[in-house]
Amino acid sequence: MVGGRVRGSQQRIGIFVDVQNMFYSAKALHQSKIDYSKLLLEVVGDRNLIRAIAYVVQKPDVDQSSFTDALSRLGYEIKSKELRLRPDGTAKGDWDMGIAIDSIAIAPKLDTVVLVSGDGDFVPLVEMLKAHGCRVEVVSFRRSTAVELISAATKYTAIEESMLFKEKKFQKNDIPGE
Repeated sequence: MVGGRVRGSQQRIGIFVDVQNMFYSAKALHQSKIDYSKLLLEVVGDRNLIRAIAYVVQKPDVDQSSFTDALSRLGYEIKSKELRLRPDGTAKGDWDMGIAIDSIAIAPKLDTVVLVSGDGDFVPLVEMLKAHGCRVEVVSFRRSTAVELISAATKYTAIEESMLFKEKKFQKNDIPGE
């Protein structure tokens, strides 16, 4: 123990992944998808993983079962909810409140909370967890992460190209009938 904090392989961590935030950031910034296996290995390192939870929003017209099955096989616990369509045509589908509640509930069993999101709405959560003695690490794409979230975190790690799957762009001759 150094300075009241547990280090190395004794450090207990929990990982909370805002899948929608990461999906749209990876797509917009890198035309890629995240390799969640590499992300998990990189984030955990030599530490003791207590829980890794991936928060998914399901769209009615998209089958994400192969994606969620793959995450489960990698060791992520899946929390899923349906995208809500409002009468005015807008949609609502985020897990901010669920991530906050779960991380606060699990924090007493952890030394470090790892938040995989760039959403600045999490700043008060980060500050509260730190005030209760947790290290809070934020892992995200720097270009789509709120500066306040980076500042609030105990440690910030930018997602590197090595943690991505590159998407193949459609070529003109890949389109049927062309």
